Amino acid sequence: MKSNQNIRSDQSWHIKNVRILDPFTGVDSAGDLYVEDGHFTDTKKSHMTVVDAHGLWAVPRLTDMHVHFREPGQEHKEDLLSGSRAAAAGGFTVVATMPNTVPVIDIPALVDWQIRRGQEIGLVDIWPIGAVTKGSRGQELAEMGMMQRAGAVGFSDDGQAVDQARLMRAALSYAATLGCPIVQHAEDRNLSQGSVMHEGEVSSRVGLPGVPGVAESGVVWRDVELSLLTGALLHIAHVSTIGSLDAVQYGKARGARVTAEATPHHLFLTDQAVADWKTHPVTKVNPPLRPESFRQALLEAVASGLVSVIASDHAPHHRDEKSAPYLDAPYGISGLETSLGTVLTALLHSGRMKPLDLLSRMTVGPHRVLMMDYPGVVAGARADLTLIDPHHRWAVDPTRFYSQGKNTPMAGVELTGRAVATMLRGAWTMRDGEVLG
Repeated sequence: MKSNQNIRSDQSWHIKNVRILDPFTGVDSAGDLYVEDGHFTDTKKSHMTVVDAHGLWAVPRLTDMHVHFREPGQEHKEDLLSGSRAAAAGGFTVVATMPNTVPVIDIPALVDWQIRRGQEIGLVDIWPIGAVTKGSRGQELAEMGMMQRAGAVGFSDDGQAVDQARLMRAALSYAATLGCPIVQHAEDRNLSQGSVMHEGEVSSRVGLPGVPGVAESGVVWRDVELSLLTGALLHIAHVSTIGSLDAVQYGKARGARVTAEATPHHLFLTDQAVADWKTHPVTKVNPPLRPESFRQALLEAVASGLVSVIASDHAPHHRDEKSAPYLDAPYGISGLETSLGTVLTALLHSGRMKPLDLLSRMTVGPHRVLMMDYPGVVAGARADLTLIDPHHRWAVDPTRFYSQGKNTPMAGVELTGRAVATMLRGAWTMRDGEVLG
């Protein structure tokens, strides 16, 4: 990306020679973009700073609806500043933060605090997801209505399922009156307790306890039926099994308001990565990496639209925690800064999807699930924009992450495609890999 002046946050912009890929309007065309006073405009003005974006894509409002920024209470893993910097570096302008902090985000004051802190940092919009139950203990519903009024965009006890069917029904019914989704981490802990990876040939070979896929899909089937019963919005986080995909398809066919997301690591890696890393817990994630047949089914589900969202499930940890023995190490992969490149490599450059359809899973998809509006690249709309070089080849180097979490099994992997600039409200937050702020 070339500019004829130094980048400043208070300037107006003429971005020329760019391919505009706007899933919100369905536009895929070459042209120029104009930005002034933080918004798109259709008027070119002589004082605008010219940016030559030849060979790049311009994509509005790249959104990751599933991240863990750890603050409050776990700032040794990540905080809102380092997480925001990682998001900007990865090309994202909006993230939805999960509530499993210490304390849990289960009251309006904490929702409001996260939003305000994100605004102070100014690198990414933070949309908090509040807890379904008080303290995420699965015993009593949190006050979702009050949290929604404070700015929560949905509710989840992410990290653990709402396992009581009666309570999950009540949560879905409550959320239906609010018009927002329940985001379920589907896991039957009676089946998964003590497990650290997928149960199958690889787990037997490496000698680690595994969990069967039904620990996820059984909960998804139950919750799809509850969604049909209540008419509520149900979103399945980080779906990873064939049985779960069957349940989502079943629900959609019968009119359930059910959606699902896939993570880049489940789309790119398999449980073989556990053996390849010689049981280093950098591959330990929940839900676990699955066999190749599951990965292929997930790729097809994203391509067909059955899975309408791609989200990183960015889960940073301190290096000492991830250096523990596999059985003791925490679950999670730091994924914001590799998400886009992983997805482009797995789905675009493999020929499975066209650019506009693929990018809709990271723009329109999250907005529809969270019931948030954005018009796209139209005059008057807020200028949230990512410039992407779809052919840039690069090797993942976690030591260069802006995130405090360097825990990724993608280290050394060569990817094709990367964000080269990120703009929030008309101001550049990242350019050429450098976060500005």
